[in-house]
Amino acid sequence: MTSSPSPTPATTPGEAASRRRVLLAAPRGYCAGVDRAVIAVEKALEQYGAPVYVRHEIVHNKYVVKTLEKKGAIFVEETEEVPEGNIVIFSAHGVAPVVHDEAKRGKLATIDATCPLVTKVHKEAVRYAKEDYDILLIGHEGHEEVIGTSGEAPEHITLVDGPKDVANVEVRDPDKVVWLSQTTLSVDETMETVDALKGRYPNLLSPPSDDICYATQNRQIAVKQMGAEADLVIVVGSKNSSNSVRLVEVALGAGARDAHLVDYAEEIDEAWLEGVGTVGVTSGASVPDVLVHGVLDWLAARGYEDVETLTAAEESIHFSLPKELRRDLRAEAKAATED
Repeated sequence: MTSSPSPTPATTPGEAASRRRVLLAAPRGYCAGVDRAVIAVEKALEQYGAPVYVRHEIVHNKYVVKTLEKKGAIFVEETEEVPEGNIVIFSAHGVAPVVHDEAKRGKLATIDATCPLVTKVHKEAVRYAKEDYDILLIGHEGHEEVIGTSGEAPEHITLVDGPKDVANVEVRDPDKVVWLSQTTLSVDETMETVDALKGRYPNLLSPPSDDICYATQNRQIAVKQMGAEADLVIVVGSKNSSNSVRLVEVALGAGARDAHLVDYAEEIDEAWLEGVGTVGVTSGASVPDVLVHGVLDWLAARGYEDVETLTAAEESIHFSLPKELRRDLRAEAKAATED
């Protein structure tokens, strides 16, 4: 009498070790807006000398902020913290008009490093407010970008923080409503919110182009493809980076067994690798590639040396630097204090 063979585990330690590999997402890391903002701070320091003040983190990444601080950038939470006659840079997330007014009152020279795609949303908010629309802004409460956009037309904008918030929305005229969104959201969650809003307001108007930025979409597409194959996805990025947090969510939604957000390779827990054959690696749009290479080196030291690039899109977008960098802002700031 022959006995039936015992079932074998889906992945034994030996099998996992024999097929260890890394799927590296492309595109990943810096988008054009982040690149522009970081270079703007570096150029300002070169051109005008330290200190240069930055209102809020220029981008949401610990490493970038610390690196710029070492070069002479001083990060502040509020415009009033900048001493009179100095230069202040506004972050890539954008600011409300009231912040520009604060800078004028404080006799500060300003460099606006707002991402042009965020500026596009600001302009849309102003235009729809002038046409007397109720604007439903899909985004996360308290996020700097949402605060900046809301400040463009506070009397017309209502924040909608995901599908669960749709039931709380009230508008003046259901036939004159438009939606806008924070640029760094999950594409899927945003459209789920839009669909829920359209269930209440069938005549809801959509903006002329999708507000979610090309970089956010491309990185999410790559992670969706990766999540279908990876046992573990490691997203390099900071916890206050909305687009990085979304990448973890997208990876899990696409089928990855596990996914984690880390700022540095040292934060990876070796326990995450137990029984893992394929590790997906990507990074948020505000992350320099040096941090990703640190993760790849960490994985290679543990047997994950086979790296395969997963390309979801090609990116060639470039934004010119803020126009203020072509002027002598130190002289302007000094003159302002003498008026």
